[in-house]
Amino acid sequence: MAHKKAQGSTSNGRDSNAKRLGVKLFGGQKAIAGNIILRQKGNKYWGAEGTTTGSDFTIHANTEGTVKFFKKKRKNFAGNTFLDTYVSII
Repeated sequence: MAHKKAQGSTSNGRDSNAKRLGVKLFGGQKAIAGNIILRQKGNKYWGAEGTTTGSDFTIHANTEGTVKFFKKKRKNFAGNTFLDTYVSII
């Protein structure tokens, strides 16, 4: 009788769905109140004037205007300085 040996199963073949993170409105673009400017995990970018940060770190426009990205020096608890990137609506 002809026999074929059974094949083993694989532990691969799974992946999670893309979360569509990133910048949605770039510097110089117009924004209206409620627009999502960017989606992120953690605070890579910080909200400034004219924006609010959601519970999932999404930055929304509060007012109508133009999106502006800028960097600012900041000190941590040990006194080391580093640059943070901020997003504002002008």
